[in-house]
Amino acid sequence: MNWIWWVFAFFMAGGFATVAETGRKAMRTRHKRKMERLELVRRERLELEAAQRSPEPVCGCTHHLAKHDKQGRCHEAVQVPTAWDAEKKPVAYEPGQCTCQQYVGPQPLSQVYAEELTDRA
Repeated sequence: MNWIWWVFAFFMAGGFATVAETGRKAMRTRHKRKMERLELVRRERLELEAAQRSPEPVCGCTHHLAKHDKQGRCHEAVQVPTAWDAEKKPVAYEPGQCTCQQYVGPQPLSQVYAEELTDRA
């Protein structure tokens, strides 16, 4: 029966609070590390998906290759600034034609020509 007094004294001295706080701290650390691992897995999955996709043929004007004709001129409608404030920031816009002159992005494989590597002579 003497051990009951020791347990009672332990609880009265705040020993249980110390044990409980140690447990809470361990669970917080475990949760934080688990969330970091999940975030790493999510980022890795997104990077793998991005690596599997072929490059989008997008021009420097941010428009797709389909918006450009054979000469490279863009035919997309854009918002052109027409008025500026004292800090030279546009305040009014009107519809206009994109002014980029040529698409310079990755060429689709159907338009790439490669010479033969072997010599048949």
